[in-house]
Amino acid sequence: MRSFFGYERSDGRAGVRNHVVVLPSVSCANGVVSAIARAVPGVVPLLHGHGCGRGGRDLELHARTLIGIARHPNVAAVLVIGLGCEVIKAEFLAPAIAEGGAPVECLSIQAEGGSVSAARKGAAVAEALLARARADVRTEIDINRLVLGLECGGSDAFSGVTANPAVGLVADRVVESGGTVLLTENTEMIGTSHILARRAASPEVAEKVVAMVDAAERRTHEILGPLASMVIAPGNMDGGMSSIREKALGSVAKGGASPVSAVIDYAEAPGCRGLILMDAPGYDTESMTGLVAAGAQAILFTTGRGNPIGFPTVPVIKIATTTRLYESMRDDMDVNAGVVLEGATLEDVRDDILGVLARALGGEQTKAERNAQDGIVCMFTTGPSF
Repeated sequence: MRSFFGYERSDGRAGVRNHVVVLPSVSCANGVVSAIARAVPGVVPLLHGHGCGRGGRDLELHARTLIGIARHPNVAAVLVIGLGCEVIKAEFLAPAIAEGGAPVECLSIQAEGGSVSAARKGAAVAEALLARARADVRTEIDINRLVLGLECGGSDAFSGVTANPAVGLVADRVVESGGTVLLTENTEMIGTSHILARRAASPEVAEKVVAMVDAAERRTHEILGPLASMVIAPGNMDGGMSSIREKALGSVAKGGASPVSAVIDYAEAPGCRGLILMDAPGYDTESMTGLVAAGAQAILFTTGRGNPIGFPTVPVIKIATTTRLYESMRDDMDVNAGVVLEGATLEDVRDDILGVLARALGGEQTKAERNAQDGIVCMFTTGPSF
């Protein structure tokens, strides 16, 4: 795969979807955003639970995340809906989002005289933005402009044997082609910092790798104490895993064998290409949101227990670790990596994933998209509300 057919954006990036999104600046605007989405089929509501009641690092994180997911290359146009008295105001978000080059409109519920009036006016604005987006056409894009996110959730004992190493081969192929791969979930790197640091492109990057993983391990000990080594989900243990280190050794296999080019913060856009580590938690919905806010146009998501969740604006490709899972959840799984246990090679599964990825980049819906398994936007939060 040397290219894909996507949408050229004025900021130099390329999208693989052409969504018109309606973004609440604060959770208090979710109702109006939902009303607009009901009135205008085709727009994508990006509902979330924040935008107020926080300060410090969380305020910075949430603002960056909201701007990132709305300024994403898969987004053709944006309507921001604010309440009017929130901390992260629509009037602040809209200009920052518009720097990406997409059309951006902004409304305040209080300024419009209430939710009904705001929803009515917002629907008219959304209709106009959607009509404009329908005129956009796909063009051929070099694969070096792909940013691919990696995720695992509901892992089992076969994750590190079948799906994750096959994804690692895909990651290496993308990096070799000049593209970018984002590997995240810092708690699922505990016990592997020495492995990842050896692959760092420079001593400075190696130091950041170790610092990121050490910080994740410290937080785990602070929260769980003597149970820190068991910071895995009940389903992981039911699937045959014994500790976070066992899970981590399989999890980092998704990053393949490429050098680590950089370490970035949660929801931070990468400043270089290659394999990049993003400092984000292991909770699937939070880490996926960080990947999207950082610019990932598509996500490869491995699962051994069967997690169907996707993301509202990004194709998420589900890769089953076993044939048993693939057969039992055919409506949710895109690729069966379990064939490795039956005689196929990791290279065979890599090629299967690349084929599904190529079709998804070109517009074919993934199972998560077909099933509308998009949930809400779940942002990483570090401290209590006030």
